[in-house]
Amino acid sequence: MQTPLTQTVSEDDTASAFYQDMLRSLIAAEIPFMVGGAYAFSHFTGITRPTKDLDLFILRNDFERLTESMKPYGYETELTYPHWLGKIHSGEHFVDLIFSSGNGIAEVDQNWFRHAVPAEVLGVPVLICPIEETIWSKAFIMERERFDGADIAHLIRTGSAGMDWQRLLQRFDPHWRLLFSHLVLFGFVYPDHHNLVPHWLMNTLMERLRAEMESGPAAEHVCQGTLLSRAQYLPDIERWGYRDARLLPPGTMTAEDAESWTEAIEGRGDKQD
Repeated sequence: MQTPLTQTVSEDDTASAFYQDMLRSLIAAEIPFMVGGAYAFSHFTGITRPTKDLDLFILRNDFERLTESMKPYGYETELTYPHWLGKIHSGEHFVDLIFSSGNGIAEVDQNWFRHAVPAEVLGVPVLICPIEETIWSKAFIMERERFDGADIAHLIRTGSAGMDWQRLLQRFDPHWRLLFSHLVLFGFVYPDHHNLVPHWLMNTLMERLRAEMESGPAAEHVCQGTLLSRAQYLPDIERWGYRDARLLPPGTMTAEDAESWTEAIEGRGDKQD
């Protein structure tokens, strides 16, 4: 769905002015970026919803150069979580600079940019994150307070015809079971649209599942739930002796990354019901 994205991210005009200036400043500094979050979702689905900030996706290697290029504009940056997120501040307002996902899986690379979609945000010509990578990154969000499954269903419903399903499958490997779960859920949500998912893809995933079921269980005592929720599978790691699938190797996060991300959980240490 090709529509200009002219909604404001805040009722506060100073916030909108900051976001517009931020976009123009990055373009002037020749820092590659893509707009994601609510704007990308609106672009592909036509569904708009209020959002309190602006999500910009960049290459990790560009963060330091971006930091230097923003100094003449008076903007302060911080590397909030070294494994996936930085921020640009202007008073009480901020922009998220995303170069991976909280679990360290959906790292932004050049293929994001090769398949990015031209659009307009707040009157500024920009690139929008590709629908395939948007689905890939959202698929892992299964926190107690947030589940992006509905977003994925809406993205498939409106964007299936133009999607590169083969690339989407490649993005999920070796986490193909997660993709399969979202595609099965899509058929449940939209019984009259299940054929929007290619038959070859469903057959491929069913064959993988069948082959896995006929093989023995994995030898490693690992919990991959931490790839889906930073909070809900901590008992598995802390009490039951499972290895954290996020950690090197074969994950991408250091123990320090995981610890800092865990410490940021709201209410960490408080009683949970």
